Amino acid sequence: MEERLITADITNEDEKIEYSLRPKRLREYIGQSKVTDKLKIFIEAARNRSEALDHVLLYGPPGLGKTTLAYIVSKEMNSNLKVTSGPAIEKAGDLAAILTSLSENDVLFIDEIHRLNRNVEEILYPAMEDYALDIIIGKGASAKSIRIDLPHFTLIGATTRVGLLTAPLRDRFGVLCSMDYYSNEELKEILIRSSDILGAKTSEEAAIEIARRSRGTPRITNRLLKRVRDYAEVKGDGEINLDMAKAALNLLDIDKEGLDRIDNKILCSIVDNFKGGPVGIETLSYFIGEELDTIQDVYEPYLLQQGFILRTPRGRMATEKAYKHLGRAIKKTEELQYKLF
Repeated sequence: MEERLITADITNEDEKIEYSLRPKRLREYIGQSKVTDKLKIFIEAARNRSEALDHVLLYGPPGLGKTTLAYIVSKEMNSNLKVTSGPAIEKAGDLAAILTSLSENDVLFIDEIHRLNRNVEEILYPAMEDYALDIIIGKGASAKSIRIDLPHFTLIGATTRVGLLTAPLRDRFGVLCSMDYYSNEELKEILIRSSDILGAKTSEEAAIEIARRSRGTPRITNRLLKRVRDYAEVKGDGEINLDMAKAALNLLDIDKEGLDRIDNKILCSIVDNFKGGPVGIETLSYFIGEELDTIQDVYEPYLLQQGFILRTPRGRMATEKAYKHLGRAIKKTEELQYKLF
């Protein structure tokens, strides 16, 4: 059973399809073996003792399955799941209302937990450590503190910016799980599974091609699959073969490295407009017209991981790989040569 708080219910068709593609159990989950192996042990131990699972922090780039794992943990623990996000909890009273509505062994999932208001965050400290809620009644000299006992629950926090979490909050999580990009083989498995659920006949060559252009991210894999399926239904007989996949992905401006229009805009700006860098991330954000947080959370991690850019004390720089990808003559600055060699 699951209940969603503050965030909207799954109502539109695309969200329902996305939900249907999520694995429901750890045995169905593909990839992130280090994370799932740890969770299997800790969940089984908690179940054997009839206790709530210790609090879990999932961190890593967006789209890697943090929300899916929260749903799976609640299923494996046979618990209710309540879902909210850091920005949605505006006041301490909002969090207090959520905490007091929990039942024994419930799972509370807070997405973007790094964006919690500091006053709200302080309510979490005794709730996570002592399963208690401290409430101040009255003001001034007549103010007094009342402690309300809470049921034992599991908090699962998800963040793309673990460095923004305060140390007191981070230290209260008993299980820390770092999530990394998926391999192309893992993405291919996910895509084949999703194809079966969607009833989209997909050749292995097409699955490999889509996986290769999915930036190591299952969310992107499933999104591309749905768009390629649409293309195949309109332009062909509905079957997704290699030629159909390539044509659809080219239409979507997804190149062979999995880079989209914004990725290439970032690289072109650094190479062409800032002579390969270094350029500050704020300057880059203004120049290409994208939000700073979007660049830092969505685009930059993959470009860094794939070796297209470098992050230096003076700003971002394009690597030799970026020049080759754009088909530009390589122009190495002294700093770039130092970093590369």
